[in-house]
Amino acid sequence: CSTGEKEKKKKGGGESEGAGTTAQVSTGEASTQIASSVSQLCNLFASPGSLTAHYNNGVAPDSPSFISSFLNGSGTKRLPQAVIIGVKKGGTRALLEFLRVHPDVRAVGAEPHFFDRNYERGLTWYRELMPRTLDGQITMEKTPSYFVTKEAPARISSMSKDTKLIVVVRDPVTRAISDYTQTLSKKPDIPSFESLTFKNRTTGLIDTSWSAIQIGIYAKHLENWLLGERLISDPAGELGRVQDFLGLKRIITDKHFYFNKTKGFPCLKKAEGSSKPHCLGKTKGRTHPDIDQKVIQRLREFYRPFNMKFYQMTGHDFGWD
Repeated sequence: CSTGEKEKKKKGGGESEGAGTTAQVSTGEASTQIASSVSQLCNLFASPGSLTAHYNNGVAPDSPSFISSFLNGSGTKRLPQAVIIGVKKGGTRALLEFLRVHPDVRAVGAEPHFFDRNYERGLTWYRELMPRTLDGQITMEKTPSYFVTKEAPARISSMSKDTKLIVVVRDPVTRAISDYTQTLSKKPDIPSFESLTFKNRTTGLIDTSWSAIQIGIYAKHLENWLLGERLISDPAGELGRVQDFLGLKRIITDKHFYFNKTKGFPCLKKAEGSSKPHCLGKTKGRTHPDIDQKVIQRLREFYRPFNMKFYQMTGHDFGWD
């Protein structure tokens, strides 16, 4: 490489009170032939400014992802081949962060909300949000609200019928409490969980219009698309299943994880591009408020028939009752 070459571009960078169980829905894969440019790579490595930009983004210069990120400058922005579509507070962030350890996975950090809020912006806008990838790498994104958006299935199918969909689910009762806990942290003056749960506390009538309750009726939402406790108890096993589903080599294994007793869920022993262990942010692992056990029991009774139908639809008993 010639050190006299000038840099043409400076590079820039790019939930879970518990986590869920992964369920996959295959809706194939598309590949793009990409030619890497040696001269472009030389320009990048010859530029201290470019190195600094990547390092400040949390990617260490001695990590494989650092090399990959430079190579991606000669890659192509593609529409995602896989999408994590839900559910909110099910462990979607944990799954995405764990998957990003894999060198063949490139993912958008923020939730694009394309198929629910930004669809009118068009596929060109959506593609521009994606990271550059090389042949053999998979582009991913995650937006949990897709699972409960009626228009999302048809819209994703219209983009590509080969898109692979991943759903992370957890016990709907604890999911609802987790959802409420997140809202409570932002709005301390909201009504109690109990008062929001019932339309009529005396009769035990559940308010299904409350989104925290509605999201947990998984069978209803899955009908539009036709697990997350294991992501906590066996993260390596779940990540193995997801890697197989995505057609990836099994690189993420149990050696990548340790269980954080304080947070109550698994963390990465070594984050991508770092020498330090990595857990999800402070907003994950919040302490849930104390909920009356009678309210919990009534919610379990409410969800039971929906859970039974969901078990039948997925062919798996998640044991939430």
